[in-house]
Amino acid sequence: MKPRILVIDDESAIRDSLKMVLEYEGYEVMLAATGDEGVKLVEREAPDLVFLDIKMPGMDGLEVLQKLEHMVETTPIVVISGHADMATAVKATKLGAFDFIGKPLEQDRILVTVRNAVDTRRIKTENKSYRRDAEKKYQIVGDSPMLASVRSAIQKAAPTNATVLIWGESGVGKELVARGIHRESLRREGAFVQVNCAAIPDELIESELFGHEKGSFTGATDRQIGKFEQADRGTMFLDEIGDMSLKTQAKVLRVLQEQELERLGSNRIIKVDVRVIAATNKNLEEEIDRRTFREDLFYRLNVVPIHVPALRERRDDIPSLVRHFADLFARDNNFHRKTFTASAMERLKQQHWRGNIRELRNFVERLMIMTSAEAIDARDIPEGGAIRGDAPMLAGTEGVVAATHGAPSWLDATTLQEFKSGSERSYLVAKLRENGWNISKTAEVIDTPRSNLYKKLEQYQISQEKDGN
Repeated sequence: MKPRILVIDDESAIRDSLKMVLEYEGYEVMLAATGDEGVKLVEREAPDLVFLDIKMPGMDGLEVLQKLEHMVETTPIVVISGHADMATAVKATKLGAFDFIGKPLEQDRILVTVRNAVDTRRIKTENKSYRRDAEKKYQIVGDSPMLASVRSAIQKAAPTNATVLIWGESGVGKELVARGIHRESLRREGAFVQVNCAAIPDELIESELFGHEKGSFTGATDRQIGKFEQADRGTMFLDEIGDMSLKTQAKVLRVLQEQELERLGSNRIIKVDVRVIAATNKNLEEEIDRRTFREDLFYRLNVVPIHVPALRERRDDIPSLVRHFADLFARDNNFHRKTFTASAMERLKQQHWRGNIRELRNFVERLMIMTSAEAIDARDIPEGGAIRGDAPMLAGTEGVVAATHGAPSWLDATTLQEFKSGSERSYLVAKLRENGWNISKTAEVIDTPRSNLYKKLEQYQISQEKDGN
């Protein structure tokens, strides 16, 4: 469907001329002879583009722009002006007008401006949609009192530059809290850079965090900009910081205290402006007693501590989480949305989620894939957290489940194995697509070692080239 365009001009000749040119190109055109009429049409019809004359009796173009100031982000407004009105036209662009066209109007100029404005509006709309999708993906879901305390801490910590230490069990959503702090902070337009300290070998983590110069060590064939530099004017999230070596801890402490660093192989001091948020599932005070974590770094990080409760401490949030994960999975995988009965929700609330929210999410996705019925019921969720009909996991697939729910009873052993393998392959491809084919991220999400995931990719001949779409 072609975009709808509104022309606001007191001269009937210009209105009729623009209408003829634009309708010939297939656009739908609306006309307004006064500024007041134009404002009402914009608010009622929400056109895709507005042509607005500057000089009009009564409400002129600048007044119209001021009244529509809240809409210029989503509705491009192109100002029409005579040569004597150019200074006013420039003023209009400062008020948010997309562009201005001088009189007499030229057909080619009009059509180029329309295409540019429509393309810009489409890109802005898509970007807003992507941001909404990203925000939904990282949304903190639930209304329990314990979660309300977490939200309150986020709101208090976010506007400051204070370091934050998020602690809680594995899978409780510490990353979501970190992203929430960044999203509500004054640094929201800056980068959010995440490093999983447990996933990077000790010999590589310093290079990853601080960067290196060409030739600084064997294999350093090019200069690399470190994560701290990438996070300049933004937020650095150090996940699982309790697994960081003492040597690297000392260098991180320097960045926190001095806001400066040196790349490996360089003596040049680089200034950075970075806010650090750290997370851990360890008791860092116990790690200090074991001499595996620096006490001075702990106090520097622990300015604002935020504890994220385990799922067993907020069971009333489980129904909301289940619906949220089901919606996300259906949207991201173009999958038919299934419902959960009240008895299914009650059964899920009673389960022991040792892996917390991460385990619940994976389980909900398994149910969506493997349950044949449109409505998932309690009988599909036996005690112990396994889907009815599940076979034991194949060797070496801890965290990657091959469920067999829905398999016909007449399947022989060979066919059943094929059914299980096909189910596991489909599950892995879905998770890889969801995580942009990032192997490390996918392994983390499905809670399996990267080495196991690589073995499965080879076993099932999974590749982005073949299975990317």
